Amino acid sequence: MIETISFNGREYPKFQSEGNAAKYAIPFAKELCKGDGLDIGCMRKEWAFPGATPIDKDFLDEWDAYHLPPGLFDYIFSSHCLEHLENWVSALDYWATKIRRGGVLFLYLPHYNQEYWRPWSNKKHIHALSAELLTDYLNDRKTFHKIFCSGRDLNDSFYCIAEKK
Repeated sequence: MIETISFNGREYPKFQSEGNAAKYAIPFAKELCKGDGLDIGCMRKEWAFPGATPIDKDFLDEWDAYHLPPGLFDYIFSSHCLEHLENWVSALDYWATKIRRGGVLFLYLPHYNQEYWRPWSNKKHIHALSAELLTDYLNDRKTFHKIFCSGRDLNDSFYCIAEKK
């Protein structure tokens, strides 16, 4: 049986309401995110990308999305975080400075299709982002190449990955 939740008369898989969306992205991320990296916005340490340094304001006061540990990293993995940040552009501009050349930016984000995740329905979300918007941002900044953004998956989310030039 597929458990569902209802919102605005539409049915969604119940697992979308249970947190830890990263678990759906981690199998793909393991193919690209190797070496020394960060998981920004993981919410709980046990939900962090395996081997990454978990960064989240809910459990660590020293580091957050706008203040990362010193040094350069092989990757930054972030799942369902950017939509919560006051200024996602500033955050991504900053994250780009923390990734080594040839390193990977791996983003997993809520898709607009899931109505509950829209900012006017879920007050924890400040932004509704899209693969097209992030592709345009990443191309415009000219800091990344090999940019790949997906369509909606069964978790009503999408991926955006890029390699630092």
